[in-house]
This record gives sequence, C-alpha cells and structure tokens, in this order.
Amino acid sequence: MDIKWIFKSMSIVVLFLVISMCIFLMPVSASTDSQATEFTIGVPVDRCPMFYIDSDSGEIVGIGVDLMKSAAKEAGFEVVFKAISEPNLKEALDNTEYDLVMPFGSAVTSASGDATIVSENLIQTPFTIVNTGKQSISDISAIRIGMLKSQGGVAETVKQLYPGITIILYDSMADCIKALRKNEVDALLHNSYTWSYVLQKPSYKDLKVQPSAMFSMDFRAGTLDTAEGRKRIELINEGITAIPETKKQAIALDYTTRDLYVYSFWDYLYQYKYFLIVGTILFIALVIMIVLRQKSYFEEQKEKMRLMEDIDPLTGVLSHNGFRKKVEELLINNPDTAYTISYNNIKDFKFINDSFGWKVGDELLKFWTERSLEILTDKEAIGRYDGDRFVILRCMGGNEQILQDEKYVLAPVRNYLKDRGKDFIVRFCTGIYVLMPDDYKDINVDKMLDYARIAERKVRETKKEGFEFYNPTQWDRGKQSAGIVSRLPAAVESGEIQVWYQPQVNYKTGKITGAEALCRWNSKKSGNISPGEFIPILEGAGLIYDLDCHVWDTVCKDLRRWNEQGRDICVSVNLSRQDIVKNPDVAEHFNTLKEFYNLSPGQLRIEITESAYVENSDVIIKTTTKLREAGFEVEMDDFGSGYSSLNMLKEVVLDRIKLDLRFITGSGDQKMGRTILSYMVQMLQAIGTSLIAEGVETLEQADFLGSIGCEEMQGYYFYKPMPVDEFEKLDGFEKKSDLK
Repeated sequence: MDIKWIFKSMSIVVLFLVISMCIFLMPVSASTDSQATEFTIGVPVDRCPMFYIDSDSGEIVGIGVDLMKSAAKEAGFEVVFKAISEPNLKEALDNTEYDLVMPFGSAVTSASGDATIVSENLIQTPFTIVNTGKQSISDISAIRIGMLKSQGGVAETVKQLYPGITIILYDSMADCIKALRKNEVDALLHNSYTWSYVLQKPSYKDLKVQPSAMFSMDFRAGTLDTAEGRKRIELINEGITAIPETKKQAIALDYTTRDLYVYSFWDYLYQYKYFLIVGTILFIALVIMIVLRQKSYFEEQKEKMRLMEDIDPLTGVLSHNGFRKKVEELLINNPDTAYTISYNNIKDFKFINDSFGWKVGDELLKFWTERSLEILTDKEAIGRYDGDRFVILRCMGGNEQILQDEKYVLAPVRNYLKDRGKDFIVRFCTGIYVLMPDDYKDINVDKMLDYARIAERKVRETKKEGFEFYNPTQWDRGKQSAGIVSRLPAAVESGEIQVWYQPQVNYKTGKITGAEALCRWNSKKSGNISPGEFIPILEGAGLIYDLDCHVWDTVCKDLRRWNEQGRDICVSVNLSRQDIVKNPDVAEHFNTLKEFYNLSPGQLRIEITESAYVENSDVIIKTTTKLREAGFEVEMDDFGSGYSSLNMLKEVVLDRIKLDLRFITGSGDQKMGRTILSYMVQMLQAIGTSLIAEGVETLEQADFLGSIGCEEMQGYYFYKPMPVDEFEKLDGFEKKSDLK
C-alpha cells in the first residue's frame, strides 16, 4: 500500500473531524454566551404607557419595555427592568446597578460629568406641548416650559433643539399642572403617548394639546462611554436594527388603544362632584329632617311629660309643681309688681262628693278654674294644689279687685249647685299672703304658700267662710300702692297732679333768681297725697319716668308763657337715675322740648341727685356731658349728704352745686359742721362752680350762709312751694321791662 496515499487519507479524516467539531461547538458556545448575557435596564416608571408598573403582575411594562425585549430577542440576550431610584436619568447613569438607562433622545453628560453613549433609535417618539388653551403656541423657543425632573436628559436635548426656550423642572406631574395653572410656566412638554394617558384624568380636562407645537424625538438606551458600555450598545444595536418597523408600530398601537388609566377615588369625586354635591345636600337635608323629626318627637314627648308634671289633668290649670315654676318666673320678670298669693279651699267638699257624686264635684272644680282664668292676666297664675285646694298668684289691685273677684268668680261658684237645682251653697275659706320685698330677692314659693295656708286655717277653724290675711298691714300698704299706681294716668289727665314752684333767691338783693319745679298730688278721693308717699311707690312700680315727663313738659309750657309775657327766669327740674335707665337718650328728649317750646337751654337747669352719680356713675356722667353739650345747666342735688361727692367733682364737670344743710341742722357738733360747710363753699368757689343752699329754714342759717359766701338760697325761710298762679304774683317775679 502506498504510504503517501495513507497519509493523505488520514489528513482528510483529521481535517473533517476538526471541521465537524468546530461546527458542533460553535452553536453550543453561542448558546452559552446568550444565556450568560443579561442586561439590567433602569427606567422611570411614572410614564405610562412608555414605562409603568402593571397593577396585576407588579412588573414593569410599557411600550419601551416591549421594544427593548424585542431587540433583546433579536440579538440573543436577556433584559431585566428596574425602576430607577434617582430623581433623573442623568444621575441614574452613574449608578453601576444599571447596565443601561433609558429613554434618551441623544447622548448627554452624566450627573458626575462623564460622557455617555446611546443606542440606535428604538422608535420615533412624538412630543407634544400642552397648555390651558387660553393662548396658542406659535414659537416654542420663546416660552417657559414645565417638565418632570426625571426628564433631565430630554430637557437637555430640547434645549439643544430650541436654545431660547426656558425649561423649569418639577418633581411630579401634579406639580407641573399646578405651576401651569398658576401661570408659572406657559406650557408643559411630555411624550405624546404619556399625554394620551395623563389627560384621561377628569381634573385635567381643561388642558389642551397644541398640535402646531408637536415634534418628534428619538427613543434610545444609554450608558457611560466605556469599553464595556460600547460593547453593550453594539449588541443592543444589532437587536434594534433587526426589529421590523411594523412590529414597532404594532407595539405602540397596542398600548395606546388600551384603556390603561384607572380612576382613583379623587377622580370619581371630581367627575361626579355635582352629583355628589347635590346628593350630599339631599343627604344632609334628609339627616336634618330626620334629626328635626326626632327632635320634634322628643320635644313633644318632653312637653307631654312636662304637661303631665306641670298641668292638672282634670282642670287644665297648673299643678302644684307647675304653679311653683310659674310663680318663680313671674316674680323674676316682674320685680316691681306687687303680688299676693292666696290659698283657697272649698268648705265641706267631701260632703258635696258624697251627696251629689264625684262627677258633680269635678264639674264644680272645673267651673271654678274656668271663671278664674277669665279674669287672670298673663302676669298672674292659678294652680291646683291638691283635691279642692287651689292657689292663685294675683297682682295687688285693692278693693276694686276684691269686688271684681266676688262678682265674676266667687258669686257664680258659690251659687253653682243652687243654680242647678241643688239646695246647697258652696263656701270658701281663703288665706292671703302679701309678698314682701325680700320675697322677690330670695324666691321661696313654698314658704309663701305656707303663710297663706296659715291664714286659711284661721278662717276654717272659726267655722265660717271668708278670707284672712297673713300680713294685714302689708296688705293695707299694698292696696294704697296699687291705688296710686292705677290712678296715675287719670290724675295727670284730670289735673290732680300739679307742678308747684319753690322760689330761689339772692340773699343780698332779695331778688328771685329762679325756682325749683316740684310735684303735688291733690286727689279728689284721698285728698292731698304727700310726695314722700307717692314718689317712692311710682319709683317701685317703674312709673316715675312718666310722672317726670309730665313735670318737664308742664315747666316748658310755663317757661314759654313767661317768655311771651317778657318774664325772665330759670327753673330747675329733677332727673332721676330711673329716668336715665328708662330713656338712655334723655338728653335728646330735653333738646326736643327746648326746640318745641322755643326756649333757650339756660332756662332749664337739670338737677341730678348726688346718690345717682355714685350708684351709676358712668351712665350719669355720659348723660351729664350730653346735656351740657346741648347748652343745659346741670346741677348736683343734695351735695354733702353722705356720698363720695368730692370724688365725683373730679370725674364730671357741673354748672351748679346744691348744698345740703345737714351739716348744720342734724345731730353732732354744729360748730364743726359750720367749719366743714365753710370750707366746702371755699372749695367750690375755687374750682369755679356756682352754688345754692337748699333747705334754709331760719334767719340764723341764712346769715351764716351769706357770711361764708353762699348768696343763692332756697327754703321755707324765704318761700314754701306754691302753685303756679301764686308764684306768678310774687313781687320778685318781675317782667324784664320792670327791671329797667
């Protein structure tokens, strides 16, 4: 066998084996490399539908994800997507956890200043400008644009394309929208695909896409420009180049046709806000109606319970408990009203029930209360104490009231059974308690009723009918008070109440310098009623203002008449604390009188007692100031009567002081009293306040006052108060013409 042929054959076999092994080993090696090549790609996940986290799987999905997966499949490598934790893509480039970062429109510098390299374009991405639609965008390079901070790389690319543009970066899309609505930027820029998702939010309905300002940018992956980075990009580019264009469009179309936006609670709230508002209003209205119905129901039940507790079911008048409450209320609201409480008992009521039946007895009680209610006012009350015992709170009205009660209540009730054919006269035992001043301060209704019961027991134990007072003296005073109060209007109308004048004189000249107006009551029924008697009663009843108004008006009429006769005089009138309480603007009342009767303000001197300044100083001082501003002279009456006079002289400006002569007429050291009075006169003269002494009754007093510098005086030594016709006849009361 030829040796050459053998070696040649062996060489061919060896070459065949080597080629076979290479062919066999090549795919195995490629498969091993592809399994070992896996890239971690960092992406932002707030850019649906480009990159976002699927709510079902929890994985990162989107157009960019599917495009890169397609490129990886074509190039034979694996990709893993990871959400970037950095605020923007430029900072993510420096993180070695990511092999690649996307998306980029072009190569940019990393946050640390390193150069980068980017892949081929995966897809041409449209970018759209959005604003509120109030103005159109014609020149992109001359506006302020808002973008996400995570789009820092895109922002650099946009800046390269439009050098004159102003870009402001924000943390979130919500911040971008807020800045746009606040006019901090003119428009917002983002991927059109992302806008198609974002603008589905109901509260962004007012945002408008500006088609005229649309442009496209590349969609690339990037990494640092290193040898390793270039290898990655080279491998990725192989896959990107191999993706058919139709597949790219199919991926984009698939995501953009899906309904990816998921409404949040706030989206539903915004979209249906009007329905929710109307529904909320209706719900609240329903709740209010239910609450009101419940409240009304509870109030009704409460009222029923109150009625059961406070109202007597048989007669319909107050129960014992209800009467107690009503009396307390009336006494608090009417502290100036004189009241009596009566305890009333039908004598032998058990006999009536036993003889005529309980039904007749009940009808008798109801008849009694019906007749009583007809004459009682809203300031009075009646209650059923128990059984046939009734209690009544009544305004004190004197003998007239007793006669009225007898006619309209007691007589009909007394004859109730007789009028119905039964030979029986109903008899009453009544005890009456007249309320004392302390009863209004410390209200104890049960104590008052006990006093009335004691009086009723006196009647019952005498085996007779009728009434008895617990405190007859107080009743007499109460009757008198009630008579004065009730007769006041008629007394004014008929002229029983008159204005008298007490002249005021200059001691040195003897001339009448003025007069004080005083009130006198000459009753046709009771004769002369002392001012010391009727004035306190009217003050207690709150009627002194009515009397004073009558006096002021009468004085003004007299002054006008005297002016017309050519007589010149000033008159002092009293102004009480109660007058100011009743009419806080009493100064204006005097001003009206002055203008109506055409008087000069100096003709009226307004006297206010010293005690009034002490008791209610702030109000009195304000009134005094207003009176003096209107031109009236204001006097302090009873100066030196025991109050803080000196302090008040500091607080308020007065025109005249009326000295009280108690220092030289009362008990104590008269010499010391004269010394005090002398220094008081000097003090008043020093502060420029004029003065007059009142109550001068003797020549000795007049001489002393004149010696210490007090020239004007008033008192019985000179003149007593007198009717107006006598006053006008006095020699010192002359016409102006007579004084010339």
